[in-house]
Amino acid sequence: MIPEGHELGQSARAALAGLALGVTALIIYGLFSSGFGRPPRLALPTPRPAPALPPEPAPAADPAPASEPAAGPASGVASDASASGPAATVPGSERPAAAGAVGPRPVRALAVISGDLWLTHLPSGLERAGGGVLARRPGVESGAWARFGGAGRFVEVQVERGTVAAGWDRYRTRVAVRGARAVTVRGRPALVGRHPAGGRVIVWLERPGTGAWVRVSDSLSDDLLAIAASVQARVGD
Repeated sequence: MIPEGHELGQSARAALAGLALGVTALIIYGLFSSGFGRPPRLALPTPRPAPALPPEPAPAADPAPASEPAAGPASGVASDASASGPAATVPGSERPAAAGAVGPRPVRALAVISGDLWLTHLPSGLERAGGGVLARRPGVESGAWARFGGAGRFVEVQVERGTVAAGWDRYRTRVAVRGARAVTVRGRPALVGRHPAGGRVIVWLERPGTGAWVRVSDSLSDDLLAIAASVQARVGD
């Protein structure tokens, strides 16, 4: 048998050990709860509230479409016009775009030669001095011409349709071009040189069946190629 005093001593020691374990656990828990050993937290400023968005503007009303100028006479030959006057709308040209619209600018005619051929470039200061429909003759079924002049300068343009312009090899001999040099007009074969009556001339085949030439005074020699390059024709004719 274990003596009674020895048994009581073991119980006391066990109680003391349990008490010490509990005290140790409480100390450890208190240390972790207090944040001991952790890096200090930085004090961050409080962010400002986001500004309120302004109200969306009401959509603007669509601008009214610009009115179209009246076209030329029904005969296809334009009435007298000058480069200084308002540009005329030709058949097949685009309608004027509204302000702010995205897209190419409409083509405007400065000088109408016939119902399906016009110029978009003409030196300033020139006024229409003549023009009309070509008389029908062998090889020429239809055509038109126009002359613009002013201050000793002039520009003459002629377009011819028919078998005379069936091909470039034939139409290139239509006008005698002195000192002829081969060039192109908007990708089309052409000849440029001096005109027998004076000034400079350029002749080209607009398309099979349609030929054209432009003659200018010597004072406008530098504008000859630009004038020819500005010739526009209605697509599909």
